[in-house]
Amino acid sequence: MIAKYRTDRLVMLPLQVEYAGVMAKVLADPSLYTFTGGEPPTKEALEARYARQLAGPGRANEHWLNWVIQHDDELIGYVQATIIDGTAEIAWVIGAAWQRRGYAKEAAQGLFTWLRTQRVERIIAHINPEHTASAAVATAIGLHRTDELADGEYLWTT
Repeated sequence: MIAKYRTDRLVMLPLQVEYAGVMAKVLADPSLYTFTGGEPPTKEALEARYARQLAGPGRANEHWLNWVIQHDDELIGYVQATIIDGTAEIAWVIGAAWQRRGYAKEAAQGLFTWLRTQRVERIIAHINPEHTASAAVATAIGLHRTDELADGEYLWTT
């Protein structure tokens, strides 16, 4: 079981299926899917997704780590990492109502720091070339864009 951790303003709470109702509202704005595709999930879809995420991948060398982000007793987004053989692929999402306040940078930096304390060797992210906000977050936490494109997204790495 993963533990919660904190940054200056945020608390990362280990994922629970019970968060699905609130998180469906946090993730309801269609603009959140401009660069990733998809559409806002229903509570039921999130419950099923969270149950799958909590069950894990079922492979010994792969670990799924998922947290919801809390600010002032309110859930505002999530961070996640998939770790395979010492490399963590990370992602972050902040609900539209809480964007432009530095929460994504703070949450991603907190995740980066936490992963380093777990002795993760390499941290990567995949970011759409047009998603300048996520590119700015990646740069701020110390990731560097490579020229490698996969499914239309650049690989960013430590």
